[in-house]
Amino acid sequence: MRPDLLQNLATRIAERERAGLLRRARTLDAADGMRVTISGRDLLNFCSNDYLGLARDPRIIKALRNAANECGVSSTAAHLVCGHYREHARLEEVLCEWTGREAALLFSSGWLANLGAMQALLDRHCTCVQDKLNHASLLDAAQLAGAALKRYPHNDTEGAARQLENAGENPALLATDGVFSMGGDIAPLRELASLCKREGATLMVDDAHGLGVLGGRGAGSVNAAGLSQEDVPVLMATLGKSLGCMGAFVAGSRALIEGLTQFARTFVYTTAMPPALAAAACEAVRIAREEDWRRDKLRALIARFREGAAQLGLPLMDSATAIQPIVLGDAEHAVAASRTLEDGGFLVTAIRPPTVPAGKARLRITLSAAHGASDVDRLLEALAQLPRHAIA
Repeated sequence: MRPDLLQNLATRIAERERAGLLRRARTLDAADGMRVTISGRDLLNFCSNDYLGLARDPRIIKALRNAANECGVSSTAAHLVCGHYREHARLEEVLCEWTGREAALLFSSGWLANLGAMQALLDRHCTCVQDKLNHASLLDAAQLAGAALKRYPHNDTEGAARQLENAGENPALLATDGVFSMGGDIAPLRELASLCKREGATLMVDDAHGLGVLGGRGAGSVNAAGLSQEDVPVLMATLGKSLGCMGAFVAGSRALIEGLTQFARTFVYTTAMPPALAAAACEAVRIAREEDWRRDKLRALIARFREGAAQLGLPLMDSATAIQPIVLGDAEHAVAASRTLEDGGFLVTAIRPPTVPAGKARLRITLSAAHGASDVDRLLEALAQLPRHAIA
């Protein structure tokens, strides 16, 4: 008799629950800036990716409402059928101008963007070399494309070089996060670009957590590293982190975008994002580019937090970005610390395996330009009250 697939799934769920790794969605009853309400409790949010504080900006909300009144809610079809509105075209133009690229293509999520790009570029005759701590969407995309996936130790350029050498003469794509989502550290992009140029490989950067925060006028980690489209031919970034909207894009040469338009199945066969959302993202890009004070304030808050955490002896990771994890190691300790902070009025989610490696459970603290200095000070006071054995 064949094994029952649903029973197999139930067994895996039970195993995860026994290991203390079961995950549940929390329902937010309300949100106002960095303050949220869950189950009737008001909490100060320190785990959002809204790095520039744009998710509730009234100008972006107005742009969304105006476009929705004109275009409706749904795009009603894929881009190549009848779902590509002028709002989409305008957003692609704005993103090209911001990132210094010839062309861009919109996707409904970052996951779909990475999957579409890799399935268009790779096949079973190709090798994809990736950082071990890349986002799951990059790792899964390479495997789903059928390419040979070779991983190198985190931020180890020499390890990446060895993997490229082992690929022989196979066409190769080297893919990395620009800013690593669970650690907040930045990839050695200049070194990786030089390596790819030397080895004849193509470099792809997922800048989901760098766009808007790093670089001149927030143009991202690639811009901050002084690299061009020629150095990094494939750039992916999302619209749902620092821009406070939803969706993603891939940008590069006109030849790349034409290829993705033809062969990226997650673009061809997916309903386009609502045109009103594209209009909102256009306004978000304008604000992010023009209002440098948001990045200035964020940098000041990061420095304030790191200085205070160092004085408390907290085990911070080497991050200069808005992502400031405190690695506690044991998943149970991380969950207990998260609950203690929530009892004190703070929302800081515990991140556990398999999202992070075993023994690397952490509090993933994220800062936003919507926070105030007093918010950071209050969080530090709460962290100081955690049991020392939990953060040793």
